[in-house]
Amino acid sequence: MRYDTPIFFQKIEHGAYDAATGNYGPQTISETRRMASVFDTGVDMMRLIYGRIEDGSVTAHIQNHYDRAFDRIRIGEKLYKVERARNLRHKQTFVLTEVQE
Repeated sequence: MRYDTPIFFQKIEHGAYDAATGNYGPQTISETRRMASVFDTGVDMMRLIYGRIEDGSVTAHIQNHYDRAFDRIRIGEKLYKVERARNLRHKQTFVLTEVQE
């Protein structure tokens, strides 16, 4: 298994509330880079998770575990939400679905 694809765990931090204007400040996105093995999710796994075949679903494996809080994962220019995460002994597996921002 090759861990040759950079993935980015994104944490979205919302801006502070400004009582004078009634608006919120701009949000900031912080990213943490990890190398992963990324491939298409198998048909059997898609049926198990979604109950149907879902376009834009990938599976990512990283070595060790990522224990910090995050909101989504970016691979290249695409954003993904985590449908299922599984901790194994020395790696972590994520089943991801593409989302539109």
